[in-house]
Parts: sequence; C-alpha cells; structure tokens
Amino acid sequence: MARPMVDTKGFQKPAHLQLNMKKLQLQEERLATIERDNLILSTKLSDIMRSKGQVDHRNNYPERSLNVEKRHLELLLVTRENQAILERIEAQESDYRRQHWEEDWARTERLRDDIARYPRGVTNQQKNKRRVKFHGSEKDIFSKASGHSEESTGTSSLHEHTEQ
Repeated sequence: MARPMVDTKGFQKPAHLQLNMKKLQLQEERLATIERDNLILSTKLSDIMRSKGQVDHRNNYPERSLNVEKRHLELLLVTRENQAILERIEAQESDYRRQHWEEDWARTERLRDDIARYPRGVTNQQKNKRRVKFHGSEKDIFSKASGHSEESTGTSSLHEHTEQ
C-alpha cells in the first residue's frame, strides 16, 4: 500500500488549549451553587415537615433608626416652644367686649329705623293681609306667610284682589 506524501490531517491544538480549564472551573462553581441552594431548600422543607406546617407571617422586627435621639431632642424642643407660646397666649387679656358690640348693634338699629321708609314690622303685616280668590274656587289663596281661610275672613265675591 502506498502512503500519501502530503500531510492533510490539519493543525493540532496544543495540549493546554485542548483541555479548557476555565470552562471546567465555571461549571464546577455553578454545580456547587446549585448543590448549596438545594441543601438550603431541603433543610427548610424538613423543618416544615417536622413542624405543624403553619405559616409564619408575622414580622415582629423592632424599628431601628440611627437618628432616634436627634428626633427626640427636636420633639422636646418643639414641645417647650409650644408650651411657652401657650402661656403667652393665656396671659393676654381679650380685646373683645360684648357690651361694646351690643351698644354698637343698638346704635345701628336706631340708625336703620331712622332712615327706613316704612317702620319696622309693617312689611310683615302687609304680607299677611294679601288675599286672592279665583273663579270657581271656594277657598282664598293667600301668601305663604298667611294661615287664614275664606271661612275665617267672611269674603264671598269672586275675582277679588285686596291689598292694604
């Protein structure tokens, strides 16, 4: 048998490139992460199976703040300032005088009565005496302020309209 004279096998990879160490390392890390997560899940499941299976949904964690003291001091300061303002307000006497208000109102009523065209109360009396009777109606129709009926007034003519 005759052997070929030209080498057609191609280029051979060097030994350090044939075995990809970085790829193997990443794969091992990934498998280790998966195993660790599986172990955590299995311990949680076993704890649930050993217990009554109730869900712990309460979050009884205390609130923690780094500036609690500062906020407390500011609150005390504001409270003291408010107390001082309240004491100053309570120490002041009132400028309102009820007697002055009543005298001013009486003076205003006298002025109003003096410049009024008609004396007070006359307009209300006039509203009560209006009376209108329509044809075919047996009762008088009065203004809303009046509570009189035809029987109490004694009027009997039709189409009567009286204003006093």
